[in-house]
Amino acid sequence: MPTSHDQKLATDVNGTHVDKGPKLLIIGAGARGNAYARSTSESTNGVVAAVAEPVPYKREALARKYIWPFLGERDGQLFESWEQFLQYEANRRRRAAEGEKVLSGVDGVFVCTLDETHADIITGLSPLGLHVMSEKPLATTLADCLKIYRSLQLQDSGSIFSIGHVLHYSPHNMLLRELLLNKRSIGDIVSVEHTEPVGWWHFSHSYVRGNWRKESSTAPSLLTKSCHDIDFLLWILCSQPGKPGQPPHLPSYVTSMGSLVYFKRSRKPELAGEATNCLSCAAENECIYSAKKIYDAAHVGKGNAGWPVHIVDPEIEDCLRMSGMDSAKNRLMQRLGEDYDESTPQIEIDRRPWFGRCVYECDNDVCDDQVVTISWEDDLPKTEGSTVPSLSRGAKTASFHMVAFTEKQCERRGRIYGTKGEMEYDSKTIRVYDFATSKSEVHHPRQPGGGHGGGDDGLTQQFIKAIEVVENEGMSVQEAQATHIGCSIEEIMRSHAMVFAAEEARKERKVVDFQAWWTLNVGKRLSP
Repeated sequence: MPTSHDQKLATDVNGTHVDKGPKLLIIGAGARGNAYARSTSESTNGVVAAVAEPVPYKREALARKYIWPFLGERDGQLFESWEQFLQYEANRRRRAAEGEKVLSGVDGVFVCTLDETHADIITGLSPLGLHVMSEKPLATTLADCLKIYRSLQLQDSGSIFSIGHVLHYSPHNMLLRELLLNKRSIGDIVSVEHTEPVGWWHFSHSYVRGNWRKESSTAPSLLTKSCHDIDFLLWILCSQPGKPGQPPHLPSYVTSMGSLVYFKRSRKPELAGEATNCLSCAAENECIYSAKKIYDAAHVGKGNAGWPVHIVDPEIEDCLRMSGMDSAKNRLMQRLGEDYDESTPQIEIDRRPWFGRCVYECDNDVCDDQVVTISWEDDLPKTEGSTVPSLSRGAKTASFHMVAFTEKQCERRGRIYGTKGEMEYDSKTIRVYDFATSKSEVHHPRQPGGGHGGGDDGLTQQFIKAIEVVENEGMSVQEAQATHIGCSIEEIMRSHAMVFAAEEARKERKVVDFQAWWTLNVGKRLSP
């Protein structure tokens, strides 16, 4: 339930209203930063106390929505960068140590910047000992993931650390895991087929024209889009629920196939000719990927200037509200008309998205269709007196398919085959078929709204609850991490490592022995 304004407010030593719950800093006021700010304000006892964002409009827009209504305007709320916040916080702590009365600092931080910046931010803030929730992926390279891992180890587990794997926290997936692992509704898991349907125009927006289009400047789409899904598979297939201290059932092998199938010049319609921008293309009227159709006809023209349009221009929502439809459309067309040519410096091309660019003329190179196969072998120890492996540690396989060309948009679906039944899921329902009774039961998990089927709110609630029990109730960080976050930094590291191993398998066209790969690429690099 949303927390009321009055419940969140108290008075500090200077008579200024402050919040009773944990105080959070949002680093990055884009779509994800605003999503977590909304979740914090509407579904928790926490309060967004500060924002670090280089774009003035975004910085102040987040403050108007989520900071000033609760705290008013005061010092220490708006920062142009995380480095500026770090300097401010170091100075605030110094003044407090000298006995000066100062405003209280933040307890935790949401890192919601571009993926490639996470490592510098998390390691840079590490000496402050703040609780951290990092948007996924953790980082864009294995080296940076390891850099973060080491910095967290140096804290000696003094702070909560969470990752934006929101699929853990949706009511749908929590019930699915409960049915599989605790209730054992289909017996031992034998095989999983899991699909992420990205959505035909969504993929073109984010991974052809958008920030995540190019592996050299970001990372493979398996990491930037589908680390959610690889993590989901490990979450249900490695876990040993109800067995404290028992090691996870680790994967044995991984392989992958995939490529950029469609969004490339060889697929360009002949009618489009040499055009590189939708606004000047002869084929625009009949092209389903027309930027005018996606952003204007399907969104602004229908009065929707939220996502994805506010990614094209963050100020267009205010423009539509204050100046009307014509002004909003004119502003949109100006943005869509922006383009580059051979005279444009490469650094300028790489540093930003180009949302009016022809999808067949972009510089994208990430996969738009990819399959990953992971296998587990029978794993000892055996249950005492038994000749078969322990519960949930039998041989099994998982296949994952990330595909751009779908009607559904990010509504994961799949089938799970067990020794006693079969399960089918689609992000809204879960159907369980029992072999013994030949009957099916359909579950309809609660659909709370918000992003990712309620996962955004669920993750935010658990992160802030973990901070509360550590800071106010004396619970150890280790217990709070296990109870409320539900995963450790080791598990976060493992799921990211699986993505990097899968990419190595895809590029080198081989099967990777995952445990040997882990020892070589992670274990040895973490050794003193």
